[in-house]
Amino acid sequence: MSVKYEPVIWNTNKYLYDFILLIVVTLYIYAFLRLGADTQDLTRPHDNSVLRMQAFGTCAFFMLTFILCIGPLARIDSRFLPLLYNRRHFGVMTCLVATVHVSYVLGWYYAFSPTDPYVAVLGSNVDYTQWIGFPFEIFGIFALLVLLVLATTSHDFWLNFLTPPVWKSIHMLIYFAYASVVLHITLGYLQSNKDPTFAALTAASAFTVCVLHLIAGRKEHNKDKQADLHATDSDWIVVGKLGEIENYKALTVTLPQGDRVAVFRYDGKLSAVTNACAHQNGPLGEGRMLDGCITCPWHGFQYRPADGIAPPPYTEKIATYHLRLEQDTIYVNKHANTPGTYVRPLAFEESAKEVAS
Repeated sequence: MSVKYEPVIWNTNKYLYDFILLIVVTLYIYAFLRLGADTQDLTRPHDNSVLRMQAFGTCAFFMLTFILCIGPLARIDSRFLPLLYNRRHFGVMTCLVATVHVSYVLGWYYAFSPTDPYVAVLGSNVDYTQWIGFPFEIFGIFALLVLLVLATTSHDFWLNFLTPPVWKSIHMLIYFAYASVVLHITLGYLQSNKDPTFAALTAASAFTVCVLHLIAGRKEHNKDKQADLHATDSDWIVVGKLGEIENYKALTVTLPQGDRVAVFRYDGKLSAVTNACAHQNGPLGEGRMLDGCITCPWHGFQYRPADGIAPPPYTEKIATYHLRLEQDTIYVNKHANTPGTYVRPLAFEESAKEVAS
């Protein structure tokens, strides 16, 4: 986080994340340039610029595929969360790779055109009634524009300036961009390239993105179904058993009204807060306690468990909830407190075995 919206100081994890990403991109481009020539149609004119164009274009597609897989993978298995922490870096690099691809396209096909290349690429083919020869460029242009917008607004300044709901809505355009890239490839590259390998990889990539989102969505739907089980006239909702919560972690429950509450256990105490992080609605209940604060697993935003307020100098606040404990069963009051409201942590006596663990 950066309180004054200044560049955030890079740490070891950020350097390592970007270094590995850069190495993987470099190796892919190198391998494609070395091996891709073998898949070219030798009966047609060929140039190394075309190969570089294809290398950067296919690399951008696979990067975008992986970006869209990170979210559902992190929801399915928390071991993928480290990939999520700096996903915005991944997106910016994808935009850069896609921009290089476009520069090679314009440099190869329109370098000697008397018409401005940007005008030529949009005006050279406007017949949208055909399948073979469809002006597929329009899909690539749309996808690139979306990537440029998302890369430009990736800083938290824009998140605050636009407000989280608007910012999130804009960044959901990534799915439309991905669909456009698939159409761009299908109507363009795959119609001219007779090698079935990339066609199979394209189909497998799109299929993987869809399946992972369906699996993650199903998992979230099952959580929401808990609300039906907890529906009652009482203000108090059963969360679960005390032994179900690991120390410094949380148990999440869905309330009848659809809101989710994360109940954290720490140092012989329990506290309940909304499951939605104030930053990007990240799932706080999938995070853990670090340095005495609830830490969002998405981008590391932190909140004190008793009042839901971010530690100084940060000012974010989230809603808190009252708890009660009957024997070893935890209950939460379904009515949220105003964000930042202090609620005395619910103390309980830990067994010697629990303390030792």
